[in-house]
Amino acid sequence: MKLFYGWRIVGIAAFFSFLQACLLMHAFGAYVAVLGDEFGWNKTSLSIGAAIQSLEGALLGPLLGWLMDRMGARHMVQAGIVLFGVGFLVLSQIDSLGGFYLAIVIIALGASFSGYFPLTITVMHWFHRRRSRALSIMGLGLAAGGLGVSLVAWSMQAHGWRMTAFASGVIAIVVGWPLARMIRRNPEEVGETVDGVPAPLPVSDAAVSAPGTTAPAAAAARPVVLPNFTAAQALRTPAFWLIAGGHGFALLVVTAVNVHAISHMKSGLGYSVAQASFFITLMTASQILGLLAGAAVGDHWEKRNLAAGCMLAHMTGLLMLAFAFHPAMLVGFALLHGFAWGLRGPIMQSIRADYFGLGSIGMIMGLSGFLIAFGQVAGPMVAGILYDLTGSYRAGFTVLALVAGSGSLLFFFVRPPQTDTRS
Repeated sequence: MKLFYGWRIVGIAAFFSFLQACLLMHAFGAYVAVLGDEFGWNKTSLSIGAAIQSLEGALLGPLLGWLMDRMGARHMVQAGIVLFGVGFLVLSQIDSLGGFYLAIVIIALGASFSGYFPLTITVMHWFHRRRSRALSIMGLGLAAGGLGVSLVAWSMQAHGWRMTAFASGVIAIVVGWPLARMIRRNPEEVGETVDGVPAPLPVSDAAVSAPGTTAPAAAAARPVVLPNFTAAQALRTPAFWLIAGGHGFALLVVTAVNVHAISHMKSGLGYSVAQASFFITLMTASQILGLLAGAAVGDHWEKRNLAAGCMLAHMTGLLMLAFAFHPAMLVGFALLHGFAWGLRGPIMQSIRADYFGLGSIGMIMGLSGFLIAFGQVAGPMVAGILYDLTGSYRAGFTVLALVAGSGSLLFFFVRPPQTDTRS
């Protein structure tokens, strides 16, 4: 039986997610730790590097959304993976804070064009009934990237951070370019249909009332009427703002952990970078379990309730990290935060597609990025600034955890937008 090409798209997207998570997202905390030690840069200065990534993604969001809605991802990803690799080559040669920021700008630009945003939209165009499952499988690549943190940390200790950055750039270009050429925008480009199954035929009203035809069977055969909001129409709905706000609150925790967790365990709790990376690896294993759970239930359970529960788990996990006095608390942090991240992540995009349709989903996600960026930027910055003021991450992590926990209310109150808002 021929394999549905959509699953190949998911596999390619998962690999690119793995590559960026392994080399950048999860590894950035290790770079923060070693660069701070070598150059004496404070945590606020290094946090600006993370803020640059988030701000660049937010500013590019509407442009990326416009391009995705009109031309698809293939050429964008090809250009992006080259920039991503070149940025790491530049990073391997830096000797100043300005050079560090320049390298991060190039890396972030490449990541925006070849990463989560265009890949997610592409996957959503290939699936409807199995959308949450497909996005969760794609997310496995993102989670598996965390397993590479220990390898990156080992490489930094064995070969130095410069050689590690240089090798990262070479690997990204050599491996990523051929895969980017295989991306297709939608099933029609390869003569297939959404989900890999024939579209259901319309059923007439006469057929519904025909003798021997049960109403449930006839109703099931009818094609599903999907929403098709424009970006302007979506902006006028409470659902757009509640989802974006909740997503941004979640990323307060996610980005703060990615940037500062290793440094907190190293400087505040007395662990080595390699030891701290073990808990990040455990967090990643738990994230994988969350993604598998999302693949199993994400298309069947109420997405907003799942997201609300995950926000409470994010809060509890970060508080355990902030006040850890025993390795068991770090294990608890890793399990709770990782599982919540894995389960919630794909739901953020799937629920947008469910509520607003795919006609303008690129622009809708791009505009959402402006709000989400506040969480991405504020998380590392708040943690870094309060560390420099207090000498500890405890205050910053506590503030971020409580704000993120309150975000569960945003998901609790979100509802599908009514059709009359589109008139």
